[in-house]
Amino acid sequence: MGHPTFAYVRPIQSNISDHSSKLNFLKEFQSMGVTFIQGELDDHEKLVSALGQVEVVISALAVPQHLEQLKIIAAIKQARNIKYGVQRFVPSEFGNEADRSSGLPPFQAIIENKKKIRRATEAAGIPYTCLRQLIWCLFY
Repeated sequence: MGHPTFAYVRPIQSNISDHSSKLNFLKEFQSMGVTFIQGELDDHEKLVSALGQVEVVISALAVPQHLEQLKIIAAIKQARNIKYGVQRFVPSEFGNEADRSSGLPPFQAIIENKKKIRRATEAAGIPYTCLRQLIWCLFY
């Protein structure tokens, strides 16, 4: 829709066997107007700088990295640009409502991590939206 779009991605390693496929992926998205910023989540200043350019942050971190979103939350808070209105943080919390779910280990640990992210987002005063998926089952 013509909105500037940025993607904060891990640096591309030249010694990776599928390096060319990753470069092709980057080039394809760049041709659509996506600006890539290569960096690590541990590089706080770079993350703050990148997040200072956007109004919506969508996290796509996988389950083992859920708590790494705390670094994103800290950077959003420092960047101070996501505060109101349509400006949003969309945490990587797809699939269930953490505050209304329970489960057996290790699933319960995942739910607890999702709750930590939600509470940290609320404590930082960052507007957020959690996406969930409804699953329909048909029995016959």
